Amino acid sequence: MSEELSQQAPMGEAPDSLINTAPQPAGAAERNPPDLMPGAEELLRQAELKAAEHHDAWLRAKAETENVRRRAVEDVEKARKFAVEKFAADLLAVKDSLEAALAVGEEASLESIRSGVDLTLKQLVTVFTNSNIKEVNPLGEKFDPNSQQAISMVEGDGEANTVANVLQKGYLLNDRVLRPAMVMVFKGK
Repeated sequence: MSEELSQQAPMGEAPDSLINTAPQPAGAAERNPPDLMPGAEELLRQAELKAAEHHDAWLRAKAETENVRRRAVEDVEKARKFAVEKFAADLLAVKDSLEAALAVGEEASLESIRSGVDLTLKQLVTVFTNSNIKEVNPLGEKFDPNSQQAISMVEGDGEANTVANVLQKGYLLNDRVLRPAMVMVFKGK
C-alpha cells in the first residue's frame, strides 16, 4: 500500500482521497458519524422490533394451540360422560311402565298385566331402534363366530354348522357386536 501512495502523490503530500477539504468544527465527527453507522443502527433496531413482534406472535399462537387442545380434551370428556344421555332418557319411560305395572297390585287380571308387559316391551324395542341397537336371532342360519358364541353341538337333521337353537339373542350396536348370540349348532353327519 505504501508503494501505491508514493506513486500517486509526491513525498510528504497526502493523496487527494485522504485530504479533508471542508473544515469541520470541533466534535462534528462525533455528532455526525459516517453514513454507514446510522443505517446499521437502524437495521439493528428494525431487526430487534421484528424479532420482538415474531416472538409475541409465537407466544400467542402457542397459547391458542394450548387453548384448542384443552377445549378438545374437555369436549371429549363431555361426550364420553353424556354419550348415553338420550338412551337413558328414553329408558325412563320403560322404567315408569314397569313401576306402574308393579303398583297395580292384585286387582289386575293376568290379561291386563300381560298387555302392560307387552306395551313395555314395545317401548323398549322403540328405544333400541332409536339407539341403533339391533337384535340378532340366527336360528337356522350358518354359524358365524364373529357374532355368535357356540355353547354346544347337537345331533339333528339340520346342516352341519347351522344354528339349531338360540339360547340367548345377541345384539349389535351400530353394526358392532354388543353381545354375541349364544347358540347350539348341528354336528356334521
